[in-house]
Amino acid sequence: MVTRKRFKAAGALVASALLLAVSACSQGSTTKQPESGGQSSGPANIKIAYQQWGPGTTMKTFLAGVKTEYEAANPGSTVEILPIVASENDYYTKLQLMMRSPNTAPDVVYEDTFLINSDITAGYLRPLDEYISKWDQWSQFEDTAKGAAKALDGKTYGVPDGTDTRALWYNKQIFAKAGLPADWQPKTWDDVLSAARTIKAKVPGVTPLNVYSGKPMGEASAMQGFEMLLYGTKDTLYNNDQQKWVVGSKGFKDSLNFIKTVFTEGIGPSPKQALDPNMGSKVGTELLPEGKLGIALDGSWIYGNWQKTGAKPWPQWTEVMGQTAMPTQDGGGKGKVSLSGGWTWAIPAKSKNPDAAWNLIKTLQTQKNAAKYATDGAQIAVRKDVAADEGYKSSSKSTQFFTDLVSVTVYRPAYAEYPKVSNEIITAMEAVMTGQSSVDEAAKNYDEAVEGIVGKDKTTSGQ
Repeated sequence: MVTRKRFKAAGALVASALLLAVSACSQGSTTKQPESGGQSSGPANIKIAYQQWGPGTTMKTFLAGVKTEYEAANPGSTVEILPIVASENDYYTKLQLMMRSPNTAPDVVYEDTFLINSDITAGYLRPLDEYISKWDQWSQFEDTAKGAAKALDGKTYGVPDGTDTRALWYNKQIFAKAGLPADWQPKTWDDVLSAARTIKAKVPGVTPLNVYSGKPMGEASAMQGFEMLLYGTKDTLYNNDQQKWVVGSKGFKDSLNFIKTVFTEGIGPSPKQALDPNMGSKVGTELLPEGKLGIALDGSWIYGNWQKTGAKPWPQWTEVMGQTAMPTQDGGGKGKVSLSGGWTWAIPAKSKNPDAAWNLIKTLQTQKNAAKYATDGAQIAVRKDVAADEGYKSSSKSTQFFTDLVSVTVYRPAYAEYPKVSNEIITAMEAVMTGQSSVDEAAKNYDEAVEGIVGKDKTTSGQ
């Protein structure tokens, strides 16, 4: 996990995957810090926890630089960097367990926006409005980015650091061997499946298509896999007009059928490979750079693996890899679809040192630091001054392509119930991909589960 440039007014952000935690070592004491500067009025020991997933070191390197900067500006203070080694969903679980108790709660977490409302409901997060109102940098953030960090109660719970979009990555060398065009622009789902079938027939030893599916890949399966399909149909997960969750939809079944086709026809990885919790890391660091995967439905950030500071430096990627939008099911609507996610720096409700935590967030989100992480971390920037930075704009060949997808992007329904609904999506996918359930059975089980989660009165029928 892990993938961001100019923001167009599209909606909020919610995807790659990292978290920060800050906790004061002093027993219950709070170190007050001024709102306008970087200096604290007393030393503080700050612990930063983040998700270490795969061999990438971009966040680790970034935090090491922030640590040096913060400690220099705050004599006597120390920043301790603590990696949480876990898959995406396990990371969320471990972080939530930490936030439950004042004894273990971090002071700052890098919170996935889709979890904000559920974590507020659980009492895990602190509103930041009192700090933000005195921060002169808040005006640099795009309104859509601010909206992603705002909860249903109207309060802001995080400072966003970037967003991402999703599309189809494809290997031009494999396409050439298969007789497929270098400038590939599929118009329908059938076009995508047809290309995968052609690769299977003409380029042996290569996995034609990867669509994340199943429980081990967690939210990547739900968002990068299933929802990239569903939002290309005439149905959605949530009906905003009725404010109800959608069940019994044709689009849901059609999306499951796409997954079934990929696995039953053998044009994707084997179920065993797909259910490897390290599959996301392997796609970016092994399968694509080693020419073992033809097409990947994945995020804008994936090229971060291939940069000099990435997990798998691969300078040739700019010539080998192409990007094209994921088409809608039949080419209707806007013709293409993308989903966006995002992360924020947030402060847990049980933080012992919220003022120090806020001071660290300001250090993390200076223009200089935000530009560095957006560039090194392959993100779409959410600060206006970063988006205008020439070094950032020219940092990658694919930056403009993925930024342009913001105009058609969709955002997950980031309500408190979403994480549970997402888990049911993943369960349905896995049941179909492994042949444990038919599409109809899996869809029926999903509908019943959603009704149990949100209440039958909060559901509506799809098209």
